[in-house]
Amino acid sequence: MTEAIAHLTAHNIKPSAQRIAIMEYLLSHRTHPTVDMIYNDLIGKMPTLSRTTVYNTLRLLGENDAILELTIDKHIAHYDGDTSPHSHFQCKRCGRIIDIPLQKVDVEQNGHDFVIQETEVYYRGYCRECIEIMKETELKH
Repeated sequence: MTEAIAHLTAHNIKPSAQRIAIMEYLLSHRTHPTVDMIYNDLIGKMPTLSRTTVYNTLRLLGENDAILELTIDKHIAHYDGDTSPHSHFQCKRCGRIIDIPLQKVDVEQNGHDFVIQETEVYYRGYCRECIEIMKETELKH
């Protein structure tokens, strides 16, 4: 059984060719793709795939906690096959999204009486590559 099929069945999702392909894509592409990126990359391998199928599959995967839907970008959703606790950084120049390890918060130690089930932490700034480009651009002017 492939990792994608195991992931789908672990989240009570019936595997289909399209669901497996989309899940495999998300598990192997840690780039936090959009619907269009996924569709454009898979359409060559699956000519019958539609954008609607991609949207519906991503919605199903998200509703069953098999993937994360990232709302870090105000204009378009990105998707993450890694559902382990982590935060995200988005470069304000190039738009790239990078995973960042998340510090575990011990709420009991702070005297709080609740259970955290979900965490969404987003950081924005400039990635190393864009900082270098901006430095080079400044030097030329």
